[in-house]
Amino acid sequence: MSSPKTPRMDCAIDATMSVIEGRWKTVILCKLANKGTLRFSQLMGELDKVSPRILTKQLRELEKDGLIHREVFAEVPVRVEYSLTPKGQSLGPALKSLADWGLKNAFNRVSIENVDAENTHNREKTSRLTDKTQQ
Repeated sequence: MSSPKTPRMDCAIDATMSVIEGRWKTVILCKLANKGTLRFSQLMGELDKVSPRILTKQLRELEKDGLIHREVFAEVPVRVEYSLTPKGQSLGPALKSLADWGLKNAFNRVSIENVDAENTHNREKTSRLTDKTQQ
């Protein structure tokens, strides 16, 4: 496991989360599942705002946990490709379920919060305009 702390094994979800926790791991797994084998530079292009150091760290942890395969080609320059292992592919249904839940619940909540914030901003703006016209 890549997590330095020992996960609680009385909950199978904790065991799973200890392997896929990390800001970019689920995104990397989804990109490899959807696009197939990718080179490091292609992954960098697919992931917005990730540093090469963090991407390398997350890839190494996923490889250590047996979820991705790293293949190095003896070429100049060296070519490295990443792909899902069968163990990594087996996470597909679980990740899809999490994505479905997020679409139904988390994004909906964010949208409502954004609308509420916009409505509050508009009320404040209207109030300021009303105050100015009444002066």
